[in-house]
Amino acid sequence: MGVLGRISKQKQGKQRQDMLQGLNHLTLAVSDLQTSINFYHSLLGMNVRAKWNKGAYLECGNLWLCLSLDENRSFANPETSDYTHYAFTIEEKDFANFLSRLEQEKIPLWETNASEGNSCYFLDPDGHKLEVHVGGLSQRIEHCRSKPYEGMTLL
Repeated sequence: MGVLGRISKQKQGKQRQDMLQGLNHLTLAVSDLQTSINFYHSLLGMNVRAKWNKGAYLECGNLWLCLSLDENRSFANPETSDYTHYAFTIEEKDFANFLSRLEQEKIPLWETNASEGNSCYFLDPDGHKLEVHVGGLSQRIEHCRSKPYEGMTLL
C-alpha cells in the first residue's frame, strides 16, 4: 500500500484536521536577478523586502515571492509548456491601467481570457506564465453554478 493509501486508511473514522493554512511562498528560478527584480518591483509593483547575490524576497499582499538565481533556468516556450501559471488578484478599477502598462512595456501575452471576469495572461522575463485576475474563488464558483465545466460537481 502506498503512502497516500496508508494516510487515507488512518484517517477513516477520525475527524479531519486541516493542517495547511494557505500558500506560504512561491520561488521562481530566474536567469537574470536584476531584470526579474525590476519586472516584479517596477512593473508589477511588488515590494522588495530583501536582496542578496543570488536572490530576492518580494511581497505582494500576503504572498512572499522568492526570486532565485539559477544558471540552469532557460526561457520557457509558452507554445510548448503546460498550463501551469501563477495568478495575482487585481481590482477591477486597476485592470485597464495594468493592461496599458503591459502593452507599453511590450510584455508578451500567452493566453486569451476565456473565463468569467477580467483576466490577463502574460510572461515574465524568464517565461514564467503569470495572470492577473479580477475576482476570487467565490465568484468563480457562482459562475460555475450557471455554467459548470464538463463533469463538474460543486461541493
